Amino acid sequence: MILVNDMEIIVSTEPENLNVDEEIISEIKRAVLTIGELYDVENSEVSITLTNDKTIHELNKNYRGIDRPTDVLSFAFRESDEPKINFDSEEVDEINKIDVLGDIIISIERAEIQAEDYGHSFKREIIFLTVHGMLHLLGYDHIEENDRLEMEQEQKFIMERLGIDRN
Repeated sequence: MILVNDMEIIVSTEPENLNVDEEIISEIKRAVLTIGELYDVENSEVSITLTNDKTIHELNKNYRGIDRPTDVLSFAFRESDEPKINFDSEEVDEINKIDVLGDIIISIERAEIQAEDYGHSFKREIIFLTVHGMLHLLGYDHIEENDRLEMEQEQKFIMERLGIDRN
């Protein structure tokens, strides 16, 4: 877990013994922090789970009704019917003021395959999937053509800010 600028980023692996390079985890955190600053959600919490195709396939089937693995899933907390909490009381602990954005699940196996298919690095693919997942947590979508174009523009903007190109 990392807490920087009041942003809590929880990165875990499932299964726990999944081997992920520390540099990749650091880059994921950097991408999330950058998005936090760019979109003024620095006082928030994001949970990112790095997993395999088997686990993400199960989740994709159970939550989306799609019986195959995917590259990234996002579960936005803001879409839930949870009641708004009033933080006017001075007795509320600062940590409770954190806005929980949601959960992102990324398949390491899919990322490796896609990086090879697209001819760029594994690091670039993982960061792109992180950016894509974060934008979903912030309310962006790509179902309608206009929304897809807007989301693509945002992804490009963030990747440029991160200094990550297609190579």
